Amino acid sequence: MRKLVYLKGAKVHEPPATMTLPILPGYSFNKNLLKDKFHKSQHFDYFNGLPMLVGSEKPGIGGELRPGQKARPKTSVFSKDDTNGVPLWVAFDKQVLSFDAYFEEDVAQNKDEKYRIRKCKIYYYLEDDTIQVIEPEYKNSGIPQGTLIRRHPIPLPAPNGDQCYNVYHFNINQKMVLYSKTFKITDCDPFTRQFLRKIGVRLNSPASVPQDPYSSLRQKMEESMMPLRPYEKQDKLKQFLDHDRNVLRFYCLWDDSENEFGDPRELILHYFLADDTIEIREVIYPNTGRDAVPKFLNRSKLPKHAPIPRRQPGEVTDRTVLNVFGPVGRGGRYILDSLKTGAVQEEIYKDCDLTIGGVINVWGRKVLICDCDNFTKDYYHSRYGVEDFSPVQYKEDPPPKPVRQVPPYNGFGSEEDSLCSCQGLLPKPPQKDFKKMMEKDRQGLVSNVLRFMAKMETDSAIDRERTFIISFYLCDDTMGVFEPPQRNSGISGGKFLERGRVKKPGQQVFKSKMSEYFTAQDLYVGARLVINNQPFQLVDADEYTFNYMEEHALEFPRASVGIILSKVKSISEDKQKEIKNFFAMSDPENSGCLNYEVFRTLLAGLDCGLSEHEIMTLGRLFSVRDRSEVDLGLMLAVAQDQLKRKHFEGFADMVRAFTHEDRSRTGHLASVDARTICKAFHLPLHDELLRALFKKYEGESSEIDYHAFLSGINWMENPAPAVHPDVTLKFIVDWTGEAVGPAVTSINYSLFLEDAFGSTAPRAGGE
Repeated sequence: MRKLVYLKGAKVHEPPATMTLPILPGYSFNKNLLKDKFHKSQHFDYFNGLPMLVGSEKPGIGGELRPGQKARPKTSVFSKDDTNGVPLWVAFDKQVLSFDAYFEEDVAQNKDEKYRIRKCKIYYYLEDDTIQVIEPEYKNSGIPQGTLIRRHPIPLPAPNGDQCYNVYHFNINQKMVLYSKTFKITDCDPFTRQFLRKIGVRLNSPASVPQDPYSSLRQKMEESMMPLRPYEKQDKLKQFLDHDRNVLRFYCLWDDSENEFGDPRELILHYFLADDTIEIREVIYPNTGRDAVPKFLNRSKLPKHAPIPRRQPGEVTDRTVLNVFGPVGRGGRYILDSLKTGAVQEEIYKDCDLTIGGVINVWGRKVLICDCDNFTKDYYHSRYGVEDFSPVQYKEDPPPKPVRQVPPYNGFGSEEDSLCSCQGLLPKPPQKDFKKMMEKDRQGLVSNVLRFMAKMETDSAIDRERTFIISFYLCDDTMGVFEPPQRNSGISGGKFLERGRVKKPGQQVFKSKMSEYFTAQDLYVGARLVINNQPFQLVDADEYTFNYMEEHALEFPRASVGIILSKVKSISEDKQKEIKNFFAMSDPENSGCLNYEVFRTLLAGLDCGLSEHEIMTLGRLFSVRDRSEVDLGLMLAVAQDQLKRKHFEGFADMVRAFTHEDRSRTGHLASVDARTICKAFHLPLHDELLRALFKKYEGESSEIDYHAFLSGINWMENPAPAVHPDVTLKFIVDWTGEAVGPAVTSINYSLFLEDAFGSTAPRAGGE
């Protein structure tokens, strides 16, 4: 017997239908040949992206259709290409087509009606092609209304029952059969009309709804039951909801001095906008001899023409009964007076009647309205357009309080504490400025401390060489003096003055007035301070102090560029020419720059009263800063010296941590991640030095080469040359990673002349 061998992947061609082959062994073809799916089909499937139960439409083995079974469409009339690849339930979320429709319902065995017209709404949900039919509920219809057909895909009538309605089956002025019930669409909403036109549906003209005989009969019956004269209804709920808790306040005066033992009385009138009621309270001051009654007038509506005569109960009514038919009470009928002849109209005060300067009648008492609060002014300005709210002067200004004589300071405790003991029977500690303390306290890297370098003014040659650092704390206006230690000076240094408030010199000790203390405005470069009978001269300040004073130029006039330039502009024109000639002679190359010392000497010799701090501010403004790059070898030597002193040896662990964080194994890592790892290992380096090293090892992508960084600071494998301790102490790195040198070395005097005098410097040899 000949054996046939089928190769994997070979294409087998079936013989044509007209060709007959003998039924021999080997000529029978296996239908499962080259198949890779032999599973039983599941009971669930996805339709428009939603899981649904397949049920009886479950296919056969391998997902093939069974005999006589048709494939169910898995997509809507809209494909993903129409929605730019977005699923239908996302593209058409909350988008529903709304149609107005009606259907006729036969009514059997009823003489009043033969058929009934029932109006309904047909909603088509675009996201899943489902349809819902809802009938609006009508009062006393006697028909179960609401949802007639729940939301689901509705199949077409036979013989197309295997298909469902889609958006193209809908149009105006046409009939639709939903489960053997014929609906006629009459109209649609604007969104539906616009959507159908966009997809190419040509809409028909709207159709009218036939009149329902029974609905017309019911409407005539209801109209016949309506009274010819409508009932009167006083709806005060809106006024209450709009103006609840809104109260107008007026300050009034009732002059009762004409009566015996009478005097002027101050009143406060409250007008409640929620119900137009008025309440009056009397202002009773202490020690006036009057009883503190709760209210002068209880809250009620205030009539204009009070007092009104008293009437018997039932004498005044809103409506009058003219005639009664039948028994009195239940079962009887009566006729009301439509003219309201028995009603008494009483005028009450409204908000439009209350004006400043007006007089109102409070049950026979003439009350003058003198003033009102801000809310009342805003209300009358917006409601009635009133602009003038000038108050009526009805009482004299209170006499000034006598000045309390404070005894002089006796020397016990602080002056503030002694003053508080004189202000009451129960002594209280002095109150601190808590707001200033919270605003000017240290916040992260912002210290809010002004530091100045000072020299001692004395005849002693040794004391003249001593350097002091005066720190002024802005949070509580305290001051501290510290003396840095100097080698071979014979003075140990350290704290020179404890932190505290320092009094200005030349004040008496035992006096009634509070002593004056040094403030932040008293400290500037060039100022002379006498601290505890020791004179100091402020010669310099740190960068933070200069920046803070320049940012708050309104508080520190000596750091205000505008004030300083105005002083320079005040000099005479001859002096200005001399200054320009001096600059031209000092700069023969006409470079526009000048040494700072020459610039300082020139400004100090002017007769415009510039202090040293103001000269330094101008120098900082017009300076040309040329700051050299820091030597990387020196930075690594200082870093290794600090790590060696702290006995840090965890470089191998840091290499593993950096490598683990570098997911792509590029050898580079962001500076933020590198700083986090260094902080996790408690790397004993100063923050400024660490930032400067990161900047040196950063590439174009702002990522550091951590292998080079760790190799550079590894003092065990790559030791750097030793540095002297003095070099380590003097090495300071700022935030930009550059060494801090002299703040101002060169001045651009051409910009200075242009800002100060409005002209540039003349060329050498001429004005």
